[in-house]
Amino acid sequence: MLIFKKEKWHTWFYYAEGKAQLEELYGSTEDAGERYLNVFDKFCEAFGYEECAFFSAPGRMELSGNHTDHQHGYVLAGSVSLDMVAAVLPRKDKKVRIVSEGYPMTEIELDNLSPVEAEKNTTAALVRGIAAGFAGRRFGYGGFDAYIDSNIPIGSGLSSSAAIEVLLGTIMNVIYNNGNAYEASLAVIGQYAENDFFGKPSGLMDQMSIACGGVSFIDFSGGDFNLRYVDTDFHYLGWEICVVNAGGSHDGLTAEYAAITKEMGEAAQFFGKNVLSEVDEAEFYASISDMRNKVSDRAIVRAMHFYTENARVLKQLTALKNYDIGTYRELMLESGHSSYEKLQNVYPSGNENERSLSLALGLSEHILSGKGAWRVHGGGFAGTIQALVPLDLLDEYVAQMEAVFGAGSVYRLRIRNFGGYCFDLV
Repeated sequence: MLIFKKEKWHTWFYYAEGKAQLEELYGSTEDAGERYLNVFDKFCEAFGYEECAFFSAPGRMELSGNHTDHQHGYVLAGSVSLDMVAAVLPRKDKKVRIVSEGYPMTEIELDNLSPVEAEKNTTAALVRGIAAGFAGRRFGYGGFDAYIDSNIPIGSGLSSSAAIEVLLGTIMNVIYNNGNAYEASLAVIGQYAENDFFGKPSGLMDQMSIACGGVSFIDFSGGDFNLRYVDTDFHYLGWEICVVNAGGSHDGLTAEYAAITKEMGEAAQFFGKNVLSEVDEAEFYASISDMRNKVSDRAIVRAMHFYTENARVLKQLTALKNYDIGTYRELMLESGHSSYEKLQNVYPSGNENERSLSLALGLSEHILSGKGAWRVHGGGFAGTIQALVPLDLLDEYVAQMEAVFGAGSVYRLRIRNFGGYCFDLV
């Protein structure tokens, strides 16, 4: 890691090397350079320094595999150009101080690496959990000061929580381990911090996709994971992936999300298994009449979604490898229908007034029918949808969607081929 002086950083991004690094991350340097200058200035203002190093971690989007990961299935995911940026300097002690835009300073002493009940659901819990994860794997850890800026919208389904976990892990990895921890280790450490310290149960898909960067095929079968990179560029092929924030609230939806995992698990337990990937599909369909006496019809239908969606991930993987966007588009539409009709995670069962995702999907169909694709994005019930939009329809799609859901509700996303990143400032 190289520390950069303020006076040099303020001109660096104008030169070829600076522009090249920014273009690799964001596709252009139009706004990125000014953003980093602002972060540098805010860091110096907050801590009184005139030098720093820069780190970044992206958000992520699920491309295929809606609610398959917790059943140890397959997932296609991609890290995106929206990210978290941190200006950082190491400390000689084990204190961590973090300032984020709009929030007061967080201070954590890393003398205790056990979960602290009062810190649950806070940034402090994640910092302590990340440090504990490094220590538990015999990696180094220690203090630092950081100013963090994020353009990943909270509640957008782009996983801002996993992004900050990977960002913190990347900082610890570079400063105290010379970058020797593998990307997969950063993902596992992030999940550990979120589960055991922050207090939120989660799978590994978000952290793994963000830590590794690019488009990833992740196989969770057997309770472990196997990751393969997929070389693809939607924009180059004439398409843009958009995520639309339909404006619905996630408040009160915990039970809805939990019910999907619970009911799929009940279907698996009928066969004496823990997850559906362990149950033979032919045996499942042959046993449906017997299952109806033991599990709900909704559990059976959600299990049917798992089998078709899991197979679809493999087909979409093949389509991307062959640069066959036509087939990919058709499969994306199938995925959307399966989530709507079988998984049933487009609107909450207990709130007849919440239909924001249905409205966004219906409007997308009206604009893109025969030319694009649309599906629920992430957990569902409220929040965001995803659309595959041909470039010649992009402006029209954005304009019509934002006329309904508000300015800035559509995020135009590009795949970012880097996970956790430390700028090589030379």
